[in-house]
Amino acid sequence: MKNIQEYILLLLVVGIVAFVGNWIGYGIFSIEAIAGMGILILVAAAGQALSQLIPLNIPSVVYVIAVGIVASLPQTPWGEYVITYTNHLQLLAIATPVLAYAGIAIGRSWTDFVSLGWRAMIVALCVLFGTLIGSAIIAEIILRMQGII
Repeated sequence: MKNIQEYILLLLVVGIVAFVGNWIGYGIFSIEAIAGMGILILVAAAGQALSQLIPLNIPSVVYVIAVGIVASLPQTPWGEYVITYTNHLQLLAIATPVLAYAGIAIGRSWTDFVSLGWRAMIVALCVLFGTLIGSAIIAEIILRMQGII
């Protein structure tokens, strides 16, 4: 029971932080945005519940995605409402607290990462550096194509 309570608390905290980020960063404070965040929290909770109930070795994110897709299908009676309310939310406002939590989780297991050895450190640095350079190159190309720079 403690695991479920912690998961629900985590969903609520992330939802509140994402909503506040949506409000401060994008100036969106409405009942529709609150309903949209509530829908996203329910989708994540339902996906996590399915991952616990179905005895397959599939990551819980797959269940969350499946529930989200089914919830937003226009053929369902509630699909139009899900789409309408969640359209009031911005992706970056949602991604920020999720990425912050991921950073905290990685930071808590830093000793496990270090125990992988120096080769893992080199691979991680190459991946981070490659991602940074790759993102910069893509941004440069797109901004030049748009005539911004």
